[in-house]
Amino acid sequence: MFRKILIANRGEIAIRIMRACEERGLATAAVFSDADRTALHVRYASEAYHIGPSKPSESYLNMDRIIEVAKKCGADAIHPGYGFLSENAEFAQRVLDAGLTFIGPPPEAIRLLGDKVQARRTMMAAGVPVVPGTEAGVGDAEAIDAAKDIGFPVMVKAAAGGGGKGMRLVSDPKELPRAIAAARREAMGAFGDDTIYLEKVIPNARHIEVQILADSHGNVIHLGERECSIQRRHQKMIEESPSPVVTPEMRQRMGEVAVRAVKAAGYVNAGTVEFLVDPDMNFYFLEVNTRLQVEHPVTEMVTGVDIVKEQLSIASGRTLRFAQEDIQMRGWAIEARITAEDPYNNFLPSGGRIEYLSLPTGPGVRVESGIYEGFEVSLFYDPLLAKLIVWGESRAGAILRMRRALREFRISGISTSIPFHQRVMDSARFQGGHFDTTFLERFSMGGGGSPENERIAALAAAMLADRESKGRVTLKPPGSGEGRGMSLWKQAALLGGLRR
Repeated sequence: MFRKILIANRGEIAIRIMRACEERGLATAAVFSDADRTALHVRYASEAYHIGPSKPSESYLNMDRIIEVAKKCGADAIHPGYGFLSENAEFAQRVLDAGLTFIGPPPEAIRLLGDKVQARRTMMAAGVPVVPGTEAGVGDAEAIDAAKDIGFPVMVKAAAGGGGKGMRLVSDPKELPRAIAAARREAMGAFGDDTIYLEKVIPNARHIEVQILADSHGNVIHLGERECSIQRRHQKMIEESPSPVVTPEMRQRMGEVAVRAVKAAGYVNAGTVEFLVDPDMNFYFLEVNTRLQVEHPVTEMVTGVDIVKEQLSIASGRTLRFAQEDIQMRGWAIEARITAEDPYNNFLPSGGRIEYLSLPTGPGVRVESGIYEGFEVSLFYDPLLAKLIVWGESRAGAILRMRRALREFRISGISTSIPFHQRVMDSARFQGGHFDTTFLERFSMGGGGSPENERIAALAAAMLADRESKGRVTLKPPGSGEGRGMSLWKQAALLGGLRR
């Protein structure tokens, strides 16, 4: 086993990994940029090292500096977390070449599965069902001709892509040339590679993924599925485990296919096999995420398996502690990603100082965050502030618990996605499990009235707030401090009742 782990990441995931290390008796080393000098992960680690300016390219993506610090501090291994360098095959190889352990899959597996087209070929050879599409590297004219055979709608995808970058949905054949050009430009800017391919769009599909664990001795198991269909611009917003539509028989079939897929790629450590599921419950391979997932806590909550601890154990050369028959899913877990974005203003990023923070607690509630009262939220990095995870004996129980926890989760000083999550939890379609990846396309943060009526209501509420500001009790807007989730109208009514 290791003695010291360097975590090449920041925020809540760095702290999550540090906690697992501490419970294993391992020392931890944090790295930080200029913007993160006072970050919580810096305070939590056994020791911390400055690695550069605030820009990720000069700090958290600086391979040379991270490896230099790891060797300098005497770390045995590097855990990349997710994002940044977590799926970078070159970084994984350089960590190994430096005599350190990379806590993740082998560079060869990252390289293979990071190449979307090569991954498709590998899966097809292994008998894994894939979405119809083209080979990578198709020219523009070839792609346009192929789209006629595949059938619209199609998705233009960057071969080196990820995180929704270099992707364009095309329903009208006339828009395809423009979409290809735009996808190429975005892919070149994000990945330095403008290679694209086409993939048929599965209408009204669900996005369901399977968590796997694989050791270096050939043992592979799956930990069931996660429902990840609540997405905005291909970014997951809410995840749950299990999925409301997956039966035990389907779970077994998807799990077996996921295990077969990672074995075909020579995969080791934790990973996720992602599928698209059509309305007839046919599932198709989408990709393999060669890292720890943001949403891994929901799987931990229903299986009782600490995935990060298993990563550490696997990386140290040990065999899996579980056989497939040992994995049982109990209850239901839901995760809400709390981000520094304004859901009332097209999710515009919101930076600034957190003036007040109160985290929810109580039975079945888990919060993973890297923030504190007084913390400065930087716009240099991903807007994820915290993950709110709840567990219930049933899906209905988990939703009720999430609603309660969201009401308790109070942040002021910046805008957050909390109101969005509250509205989704109140949605009858979500509560009934009747949704797919297009759910948010028809979702509104408004109250259902016309924009003009909403404007009038907002002005009236503001006038009420101004009138009452001279009293001993003041009105506050929804989402700030006391009265979270309560409209100004309701607050005014309550205030009037108290005075009477």
